[in-house]
Amino acid sequence: MNTIHYEPFLVALSYVISVFGSYTALQLAIAIPAGRTWGAVIGSVIGAAAAVGGGAIWSMHFIGMNAADLGIPVAYDPVLTITSLILSILAPAVGLFIVGRSDGGPINLPLGGVLTGLGVALMHYTGMAAMIMPAKITYDPTLFWASIAIAIVAATVALWLAFNLRGNLQRFGSAFVMGIAVCGMHYTGMYALKLEPTKEAVVNTGIALSPTNLAYSVFGVTAVILTLLLIYSAWKSQRALSANL
Repeated sequence: MNTIHYEPFLVALSYVISVFGSYTALQLAIAIPAGRTWGAVIGSVIGAAAAVGGGAIWSMHFIGMNAADLGIPVAYDPVLTITSLILSILAPAVGLFIVGRSDGGPINLPLGGVLTGLGVALMHYTGMAAMIMPAKITYDPTLFWASIAIAIVAATVALWLAFNLRGNLQRFGSAFVMGIAVCGMHYTGMYALKLEPTKEAVVNTGIALSPTNLAYSVFGVTAVILTLLLIYSAWKSQRALSANL
C-alpha cells in the first residue's frame, strides 16, 4: 500500500478554484427562482451547474488528483474522465432545479441535497476509476462512506445558500465555506484510497501529461470559463435592472 504525498501549491490551487466556482455559481443561481420563461430558467440552471459542478467540484477534484503523488505513474482514461465531468454538472443541475423552482416544501431541499451529493460522490469515484496505473484500487469502508456523507451535507448546505443569500458579501464569504466542504469531500475520499501495486503492464496509456501541467491547464481553462460566466451574470443583472427602471 502506498503513502500519498501532496504538492502543497496544487492543493491550495484546488481550493482557490473551488471557491471561485462556488462564488460564480451563487451569483448565477439567484436568477433561477426569478426566471419567467423555461428558457431563462434552464439557462440559469445550466450556468450555475457548470460553475459549481465543472468549476468548484470537477476542476477541484482533477487538480487535487494531480496534486497527489501516489509513488507510481498515473494516466487517465479519457472516456471515464469526461463521464466524471458530465456527472459533476448533471448532479447539481438536478438539485438546483428541484430547490430553485420548488414551492418551498420541506422535502425539496433534502431531496435536492441527497441527489446532488450522491451525484458528486459518483463523479469523484468515477474520476478515481479513470486512473490507469499498475495498481489495484480499494477503499477504507469507513472513510468511503464518510466522504459520501460529507458530499450530501455539503450539497444540501450549498443549495440552501444558493437560494437564501441576497448580499454579494454573504455570497463571497459562503464561497469560502463551500470550498472547504468540497475539498473536505475530495480529500476524505483520497485518504480512503488504498493501492496495491501489481506487476501487470499498463496497455492503455490514456491521458498522460505531467501532473503539474495537467493541473495548471485545468485551472487556467476553468478560470477563463468562470470569468466569462461571471461577466454574463453581471450583464444579465444589469439588463434586468435597466428593464425595471
